[in-house]
Amino acid sequence: MKSLLLTGAWLCTGLACPGLVAAQTTPAEITFATYNVSMEAENYIPRGTPGNSEKVLIKELASGSNQQIKNIAQIIKTVRPDVILLNEFDYIKNPQEGAAQFVKTYLKEDSNGAKGIDYPYYYYSTVNTGQPTPYDLDRNGKNEQFGSDAWGFGNYPGQYGMVLLSRFPIDTKAIRTFQHFKWKDMPNALKTTTEDGADWYAPEAWAQFPLSSKSHWDIPVKVGNKTIHVLASHPTPPSFDGKEDRNGKRNHDEIRFWNDYITAGKGNYIYDDKGKKGGLATSASFVILGDQNASPDEGNAIPDGIRQLLANPAVNGNTAPASKGGAEHSPTNAFAKNHTAFWRMRADYVLPSRKGFQIIDSGVFWPAKGEPMAELVEKRESSSDHRLVWVRVKVE
Repeated sequence: MKSLLLTGAWLCTGLACPGLVAAQTTPAEITFATYNVSMEAENYIPRGTPGNSEKVLIKELASGSNQQIKNIAQIIKTVRPDVILLNEFDYIKNPQEGAAQFVKTYLKEDSNGAKGIDYPYYYYSTVNTGQPTPYDLDRNGKNEQFGSDAWGFGNYPGQYGMVLLSRFPIDTKAIRTFQHFKWKDMPNALKTTTEDGADWYAPEAWAQFPLSSKSHWDIPVKVGNKTIHVLASHPTPPSFDGKEDRNGKRNHDEIRFWNDYITAGKGNYIYDDKGKKGGLATSASFVILGDQNASPDEGNAIPDGIRQLLANPAVNGNTAPASKGGAEHSPTNAFAKNHTAFWRMRADYVLPSRKGFQIIDSGVFWPAKGEPMAELVEKRESSSDHRLVWVRVKVE
């Protein structure tokens, strides 16, 4: 697996940069955000079109004229996060066609009264979605390689990938990825069985099955003299399966992974893609970012996974970001103000550690009808079916 950290050409060239030295002053406040931008090929051309690939997104990024992407950029430029995780951004190997192109063509320039924003540092890498297998993982009698028979649901490699954008340098040498951590190696994994109790997956498939449907990343960001670990992921939706609940169980365990990773004594079983074992140091500051596809109160996920993460003593999960637009969208739903998706659920999370931060403010970018920029989220086609979620913290 080849990991990529890219920064401006004035800092380095090539596919990877050495660990970068941050300025010695630490900003008093930082805004972290997560945003499922739905920037994957099948958002732009009909699902199932032969030959769908990341080339579709490459074309839209190069054009600089895709209105949906312009609206996404407008939202980012309005909120102005210092660090933001983009979920469902197709994996594009060449940064000049992917991550760097998005920043250059859509984010850096002023537009519609919003000042441009630059992200000179970004990280992305390969993911499990669309990685073909020889197994019939959905047990429909066909070995289809892609779709539900891929290691993570996807119709081509890299669909629904992730990109982290940062205003601050990234310690490239210390990045840990867990794309290839095996699900079977998680103690008490929620193993999937058929109605008669037999193993759902063939033994040879289970032996290779990765826990992560995309990947799990621990990305150390250097903010002045402080290191903040950005823990990024995008667990599978707990849907599109049957009574066996294979996706629901995987979603639960993908979320549980971070809970174990940040808890002293629980992450000893974890190994990264380089073979290093163990979880996060208890002294570390972190922020968990991503579309977790689970709510503690609604939906069809196994709720214990996200509930335990929110209740973890190391996590500041007491305050749920809110919006007027979400409350208006589902006026009879008591949880609506905290919804982060058009389909009415809290799915996306920014969870800072208690160590190192004090939460100042938070929100979900979802203006109510009639408010400025409400048109940016008016329809699914306006931007995304998800909303940008942000938390502003004071650095301690």
